Amino acid sequence: MRLIDVLVGVLLGGFLSIQGHAQEQPNLRMRADQLFERMEYARAVDLYVRLADSKKPRVGDVERAASSYFFLNQYELAENWYARAVGMEGHAAESQRNYAEALKHNGKYTDAKKQLEAYVEKFGVDEIIRLSIEGCDSSIVWMANPLSYLLKNERNINTDLSEFGVFPTSNGVLYAGEPKVSAGKRSGMTGEAYLKVFSASRKTEELTLSSMMPDNFNSTTYHVGPVASNKAENVLYVTRTHPNTEVEKYKKNGTKFKRHNLELKIYRKNGDSWIEEDFAYNQVNTYSVGHAALSDDEQTLYFASDMVGGRGGVDIWFCELRPDGCWGIPINAGEEINSAGDEMFPTIFGNRLYYSSDGFAGMGGLDIYVAEGSKSSFSKRKNLRYPVNSAADDFSFVILGGHQDGYQGFISSNRIGGIGSDDIYSFSFKKPKVTIILEGITINKKTNELISEASLTLFDGDRRIVAKRLGESNAAFRFELDKNTEYKVLAEKSGFHADSVNIIGVRPTKDTTIRVTLRLEPIFKVGDKFVLEDIYYDFDKHNIRKDAAVILDQLVRTMRDNPTVKIELSSHTDSRGTHSYNDKLSQRRASSAVDYLVSRGIDRSRLVAKGYGERRLINRCSDGVKCSIEEHQANRRTEVEVLAY
Repeated sequence: MRLIDVLVGVLLGGFLSIQGHAQEQPNLRMRADQLFERMEYARAVDLYVRLADSKKPRVGDVERAASSYFFLNQYELAENWYARAVGMEGHAAESQRNYAEALKHNGKYTDAKKQLEAYVEKFGVDEIIRLSIEGCDSSIVWMANPLSYLLKNERNINTDLSEFGVFPTSNGVLYAGEPKVSAGKRSGMTGEAYLKVFSASRKTEELTLSSMMPDNFNSTTYHVGPVASNKAENVLYVTRTHPNTEVEKYKKNGTKFKRHNLELKIYRKNGDSWIEEDFAYNQVNTYSVGHAALSDDEQTLYFASDMVGGRGGVDIWFCELRPDGCWGIPINAGEEINSAGDEMFPTIFGNRLYYSSDGFAGMGGLDIYVAEGSKSSFSKRKNLRYPVNSAADDFSFVILGGHQDGYQGFISSNRIGGIGSDDIYSFSFKKPKVTIILEGITINKKTNELISEASLTLFDGDRRIVAKRLGESNAAFRFELDKNTEYKVLAEKSGFHADSVNIIGVRPTKDTTIRVTLRLEPIFKVGDKFVLEDIYYDFDKHNIRKDAAVILDQLVRTMRDNPTVKIELSSHTDSRGTHSYNDKLSQRRASSAVDYLVSRGIDRSRLVAKGYGERRLINRCSDGVKCSIEEHQANRRTEVEVLAY
């Protein structure tokens, strides 16, 4: 469960409590459904995968397997299972929408748009779908032409939990994070300890030496953070979940809910401690207030709230400082900033307001925007595009400073490739002095003919998507690379098995061009065969190793993107060992590979596992023939044969 989902939920209405009943000794599906309803998706998904592995799987089981992976942020698996679900009769409208969202998270905006258009044909259009389709069009362009931001995960302070919302100080930064604790109260939604405020040192290039602050503002019961400060650093504006008994009560679909809303607390330095006071416009039994930011002159306080009078769910508001030192009544920041969706996490740099929104045509989730002006007079709103934004939630954009050639700062994001659910990233924006260009072509591996308009994805060493585009009509493609950075480029097209190549990091002293050729294996007709290269098993074992799983995942994508294909997946041994033993070992290996594909969302009815032992050697190395290790290795292979297309 992403922490940002909790915060958005809290801004819209805090911690929800609802009464439910469990049944004793449930069957497999009932157990799966109970776990799913309790949001224990990691446990539920294993049961739904088992239920879906049957001759006549229920569409609901496939959909819930997909949704479990979706809520666990495992979008590659979610895409596999949603692709299977929407091909079944009776699938839900929500599955079609979530399929599009999973495709977005995987950088496949062209495919996501197709799914959204299919949704419109089946279920009709609404404003959210219209904006999402518009966002797909923009994202395709942005991902093909990423801006010159260099993002770096702050691994010294990020954990497998959530860290986000950096606020720079004279000695380092403050941020919100989930502490690692072995005991104590935990959030019912995340299963982790409640957020607290942390501090970290800031060196020239990275954050380090993080620790939870010992101050009294961290001692409250529920979530604390994010936090902002004045320039003198003697006044803090702390967002927290209201800890007392006052709650907002409401009904939905006949069920009673309670929610602890957010409030903004002000802490003033008094010696070695902090004196707490209420923000005048907290009203915890009606709405939430949080995410404070001060203007440069400290005369205007911006914040996020779902108070009455806004344009949508959560809006950006502001108060002006009165002569008596109190904050004036809240005023909405206006329609240039706010939408019918949610706006939050404002920060100020000069005359620019940076904030996040899901109410405009963007890449998906929360996108970061910037607008010029102040108070309720803003103009020139624009999306910060890729790679600042992604299909995930991107927020808390803060600039440290810079010059005319570039600037630096931090963002928070739960994008693919991070360490935890929400991570802090540093960024720099500057144009490189030396350019590194990756040029390549895509060809048919069997005929050497050019393959035009293949889908090309450039990943970094942590498998984050750097850029994505279609190849040209002449099969050529081009990406710009950063120095000293490892990459992987993947080529895919329907009717072919994908190919990829790894690019080592280089440190050139002049403009450099790297050229590659990607060879896609055709699977156009029954009887086509190809070898899954680099699939290895431990000696005398049949379990799927991690390096083999990477290759099999590529086959999963081929099967997913070609839903009419049926294959035989065969395993072959060398001639050493008895015929009987080799037959059994190869059958176990083939069955293990098929089981792996099934676990990744491929219907077992499309797969046949066959072990041929040493009966299909591809060279002279039969019994009694002396051969090299390499010659024997050539016979130990995994093959795919197309049975139907």
